[in-house]
Amino acid sequence: MRKHLVLAALLGSGAIGASADTVQLRDAAVTGKILAEKSDSLVVDVGFTVLQIPRSSITGISRSGPAAAVTAAVPVAGQFYAASTKASPAREVSSLVKQLGEAVVQVKNPGGLGSGFFLNEDGYLITNFHVIEGETEISVEVYHQKNGQLDRETYKQVKIIAINKFHDLALLHIEDKGAPKFKAVTLGNSDSLNVGEGVFAIGSPLGLERTVTQGIISTKTRQLEGNLYLQTSTQINPGNSGGPLFNLAGEVVGVTNMKISFGEGLGFAIPVELVKSFLDHRDAFAYSTDNPNTPFRYLEPPSRTKSAPVEK
Repeated sequence: MRKHLVLAALLGSGAIGASADTVQLRDAAVTGKILAEKSDSLVVDVGFTVLQIPRSSITGISRSGPAAAVTAAVPVAGQFYAASTKASPAREVSSLVKQLGEAVVQVKNPGGLGSGFFLNEDGYLITNFHVIEGETEISVEVYHQKNGQLDRETYKQVKIIAINKFHDLALLHIEDKGAPKFKAVTLGNSDSLNVGEGVFAIGSPLGLERTVTQGIISTKTRQLEGNLYLQTSTQINPGNSGGPLFNLAGEVVGVTNMKISFGEGLGFAIPVELVKSFLDHRDAFAYSTDNPNTPFRYLEPPSRTKSAPVEK
């Protein structure tokens, strides 16, 4: 496979032509014509040979043709979340809000409410740990676009998948029967942010759902209680917790989780790089119903590490 990728990089542009599709991998790209899309792989003609690329290695697809949407990250089957691999152009906030509004939700429980956002079409979403801490009766309100208007739908079969109370993150899953496919966000790169760069948040401050606030990145490395946060002038209030902080390309760069209550324009967000790490290692943070007081589920060790019987 490695040899084929090198050859594709060297020869693909000459053999395929300008109308080729591009399959973005974690540390490389393959240019060619997509011949078939299977549940676990893509078959790509690179001109001199045909490659079968596992879905697990693909981070995005850029398709050719006048009607194709070219983007830095496209969710594909088998991929838990979409992440941008390169800088995307800035757009107007008003158009981004229309595009992203369905992916932002309200998370409710008997003790209060917060916000959240979908990672994929299968109903997995991120919110803050403190939004669902100590609660088991959780519901999620989603706004579906139907016939040019937004219809509110409440889902009550919500399962806690993983929690990390140290970074204030929780992964939930909607398990209602008959639930549709959900609109999801793309995760960006908080490391590439610049101080002064424009950002905006969508959430439910004080229960006022679908509220949009805009500001800038005040600093990227504000240390609070041993953790580094993005500080933003974007207005953050109770109810925004767990919601997305977007850059002007419409990519999530942080998860809003707190503010300084005796000041204005002093909001904070968890950098999206920590969110990616949490998601990539979600099995280590799996919520255990056997012991709901701990965020960790201790898995059985691999069989090769188990002690072999001692011969007498």
